[in-house]
Amino acid sequence: MSTMNTTGTVPDAGRATTPRGFASYYGRPVLKPPAWKPLHIGGYLYLGGLAGASSVFAAGGQVTSRPGLARAGKVAALAGITLSMVALVEDLGRPGRFLNMLRVFKLTSPMSVGSWLLAGYGPLVGLSAFADLTGRLPLLGKAACYGSAVLGPAVTTYTAVLISDTAVPAWHEGHREMPFLFAGSATATAAGAALIAAPAAESAPARRAALFGTALELAAGRLMRHRMGMIAEPYHQGRAGALTLAGEVLAAAGAVGAVLSTRSRRATVLSGAALMAAAACTRFGVFAAGTASAADPKYTVVPQRALIDRMGE
Repeated sequence: MSTMNTTGTVPDAGRATTPRGFASYYGRPVLKPPAWKPLHIGGYLYLGGLAGASSVFAAGGQVTSRPGLARAGKVAALAGITLSMVALVEDLGRPGRFLNMLRVFKLTSPMSVGSWLLAGYGPLVGLSAFADLTGRLPLLGKAACYGSAVLGPAVTTYTAVLISDTAVPAWHEGHREMPFLFAGSATATAAGAALIAAPAAESAPARRAALFGTALELAAGRLMRHRMGMIAEPYHQGRAGALTLAGEVLAAAGAVGAVLSTRSRRATVLSGAALMAAAACTRFGVFAAGTASAADPKYTVVPQRALIDRMGE
């Protein structure tokens, strides 16, 4: 087993191939693993994606005179953003910590931008759903629906920027494809929710979106892991590997089912559930892979040594 010497170098870094191939001062990891709770932040990543993409579905249903599809999107968006905020506050410890993040606005901070984005998006979603469900304030409700749809794509993908803007290897090295992965999985899960809740006569856009979202999710995920090289190992191992594989299988099954289940309500609902479960597996798999990569010094040291070697050539 190689050990870090007093100069801070790892002499055998290039030959290490196992998770136990590196040690650091006093046996501590090179990086401090994320302190976020998997259930809370994994749920936050998933539910925020559901909310943002569902707002786009709601606006599309409203524009095309599909009231059932519009209502399904509005309710899903409200449920998603509410539960997402609950998960975030639970991880922060108390609501005041979220409010403290609104004291400043900093464009260079994904956390700051995201906090203000959620603060503006949440009320729009709430007003849109309230107007639809009660029949009150219809004009304001329609305007709020379109406003939330404008912010929806940013709500869907800003968490990808947030986690990629860290030193965690399995997140940071995927910064190019991560927003597309999150956008695809969010589109698919919002389509799944629409397939479950919207009338069959209005579900054609959701079926097409399920196919598009799944294709984007699978393509972005495969491209990201291929480009990352050895840093992608955590996505293929342990809990993260199982979740990633389950997400791909469920997404493919859900998309195929969405296209073929036009005559069966039960099959449509099962397809929608598969799509929603697939997106959850994808988000929790990304979180688990990041945690695993931060805990193993190999994923930090080997790429840095390789970069130094290339610069020295």
